[in-house]
Amino acid sequence: MTSTPGTTSTSGFSVDRSSSNRCGVTLMNNQNGHVVADMMRGKENVTVTDFPSMIRVDGVRLLTFDFEEISEALGFEFGVSDFEEIMSTHYGRMVHLDDRTILFANPEDAAEYIDFDLVPVD
Repeated sequence: MTSTPGTTSTSGFSVDRSSSNRCGVTLMNNQNGHVVADMMRGKENVTVTDFPSMIRVDGVRLLTFDFEEISEALGFEFGVSDFEEIMSTHYGRMVHLDDRTILFANPEDAAEYIDFDLVPVD
Protein backbone atom coordinates (compact mmCIF):
# COMPACT_ATOMS: atom_id res chain seq x y z
CA MET A 1 0.00 0.00 0.00
CA THR A 2 1.32 3.45 -0.85
CA SER A 3 0.52 6.59 1.01
CA THR A 4 0.23 10.23 0.10
CA PRO A 5 3.15 12.41 1.28
CA GLY A 6 2.59 13.63 4.81
CA THR A 7 0.15 10.85 5.65
CA THR A 8 0.47 7.70 7.74
CA SER A 9 0.43 4.30 6.07
CA THR A 10 -1.05 1.14 7.56
CA SER A 11 2.44 0.28 8.86
CA GLY A 12 2.40 3.33 11.13
CA PHE A 13 5.24 5.12 9.35
CA SER A 14 4.66 8.52 7.81
CA VAL A 15 6.01 9.70 4.48
CA ASP A 16 7.28 13.21 3.89
CA ARG A 17 9.27 13.89 0.73
CA SER A 18 9.98 17.53 1.50
CA SER A 19 13.52 18.65 2.31
CA SER A 20 14.46 18.35 5.97
CA ASN A 21 17.22 20.97 5.58
CA ARG A 22 19.38 18.67 7.73
CA CYS A 23 22.62 16.74 7.29
CA GLY A 24 24.55 14.47 9.60
CA VAL A 25 26.96 11.67 10.39
CA THR A 26 27.05 8.53 12.47
CA LEU A 27 30.25 8.24 14.49
CA MET A 28 31.76 5.20 16.16
CA ASN A 29 31.13 4.98 19.89
CA ASN A 30 34.82 5.00 20.83
CA GLN A 31 37.28 7.44 22.44
CA ASN A 32 37.82 9.56 19.33
CA GLY A 33 34.15 9.50 18.40
CA HIS A 34 33.25 10.80 21.86
CA VAL A 35 35.74 13.67 21.66
CA VAL A 36 34.44 14.74 18.24
CA ALA A 37 30.81 14.44 19.38
CA ASP A 38 31.51 16.42 22.56
CA MET A 39 33.08 19.20 20.49
CA MET A 40 29.97 19.36 18.30
CA ARG A 41 27.48 19.39 21.23
CA GLY A 42 27.84 23.09 21.98
CA LYS A 43 27.58 24.28 18.40
CA GLU A 44 24.53 26.15 17.16
CA ASN A 45 21.95 24.10 15.20
CA VAL A 46 23.70 20.81 16.04
CA THR A 47 22.08 17.86 17.80
CA VAL A 48 24.17 15.00 19.22
CA THR A 49 22.44 11.75 20.18
CA ASP A 50 24.24 8.94 21.98
CA PHE A 51 23.28 5.33 21.28
CA PRO A 52 24.86 2.14 22.70
CA SER A 53 26.91 1.44 19.58
CA MET A 54 27.07 4.79 17.78
CA ILE A 55 26.78 8.56 18.10
CA ARG A 56 24.61 10.64 15.76
CA VAL A 57 25.59 14.21 14.93
CA ASP A 58 22.90 16.09 13.00
CA GLY A 59 22.86 19.69 11.88
CA VAL A 60 20.55 22.21 10.29
CA ARG A 61 21.77 23.34 6.85
CA LEU A 62 25.44 22.43 7.40
CA LEU A 63 27.94 20.76 9.71
CA THR A 64 31.63 21.63 9.88
CA PHE A 65 34.18 19.35 11.51
CA ASP A 66 37.29 21.52 12.08
CA PHE A 67 40.37 19.26 12.21
CA GLU A 68 42.56 21.80 14.03
CA GLU A 69 39.97 22.10 16.79
CA ILE A 70 39.61 18.31 16.98
CA SER A 71 43.41 17.80 16.96
CA GLU A 72 43.77 20.18 19.89
CA ALA A 73 41.12 18.32 21.91
CA LEU A 74 42.57 14.89 21.11
CA GLY A 75 46.21 15.87 21.63
CA PHE A 76 47.38 14.54 18.26
CA GLU A 77 47.11 15.41 14.56
CA PHE A 78 43.60 14.59 13.26
CA GLY A 79 42.75 14.67 9.56
CA VAL A 80 40.42 13.41 6.84
CA SER A 81 41.49 9.77 7.11
CA ASP A 82 40.96 9.84 10.89
CA PHE A 83 37.51 11.33 10.39
CA GLU A 84 36.58 8.68 7.84
CA GLU A 85 37.79 6.00 10.25
CA ILE A 86 35.32 7.02 12.99
CA MET A 87 32.43 7.88 10.63
CA SER A 88 30.27 4.99 9.47
CA THR A 89 27.48 6.79 7.58
CA HIS A 90 26.44 10.27 6.54
CA TYR A 91 23.64 12.09 4.79
CA GLY A 92 23.95 15.35 2.91
CA ARG A 93 26.65 16.50 0.49
CA MET A 94 30.06 15.84 2.04
CA VAL A 95 33.10 17.91 1.11
CA HIS A 96 36.56 17.01 2.44
CA LEU A 97 39.08 19.84 2.61
CA ASP A 98 42.61 19.73 4.03
CA ASP A 99 41.59 21.37 7.30
CA ARG A 100 37.94 20.36 7.71
CA THR A 101 35.02 18.28 6.49
CA ILE A 102 31.76 20.06 5.68
CA LEU A 103 28.34 18.49 5.17
CA PHE A 104 25.61 20.43 3.38
CA ALA A 105 21.90 19.67 3.59
CA ASN A 106 21.26 21.12 0.15
CA PRO A 107 23.44 20.63 -2.93
CA GLU A 108 22.97 24.29 -3.89
CA ASP A 109 24.88 25.32 -0.76
CA ALA A 110 27.80 23.08 -1.76
CA ALA A 111 27.81 24.26 -5.39
CA GLU A 112 31.21 25.97 -5.24
CA TYR A 113 32.85 22.77 -3.94
CA ILE A 114 31.17 20.07 -6.05
CA ASP A 115 30.87 21.63 -9.52
CA PHE A 116 27.12 21.85 -9.12
CA ASP A 117 25.70 24.24 -11.71
CA LEU A 118 22.55 26.03 -10.70
CA VAL A 119 20.32 25.92 -13.76
CA PRO A 120 17.33 28.27 -13.79
CA VAL A 121 13.96 26.57 -14.20
CA ASP A 122 11.82 27.97 -17.01
